[in-house]
Amino acid sequence: MRYARSFLIDLKSLEPAAYQRVHNFVFFEFMEKWQLHCLPELRQLDGEGIFHRFTLDDYLIGIEIRGEIVKFLRVVPMPDV
Repeated sequence: MRYARSFLIDLKSLEPAAYQRVHNFVFFEFMEKWQLHCLPELRQLDGEGIFHRFTLDDYLIGIEIRGEIVKFLRVVPMPDV
């Protein structure tokens, strides 16, 4: 498991309740399960299958998957559509 600087900066800027929810999921729940199928609404973003995103409550979380290594890239609020 790896964490990009951009992910950690995004995480620190979240409101306290959202920070706690994302922090618990990323650092504890996901670490225990480590199953990609447990990620809510996982979507592939590129043709090679490296970049993905999933939702957690009202946030999009971007990840990079290379073999057995998952790197968390960003966490941003979901856009209003």
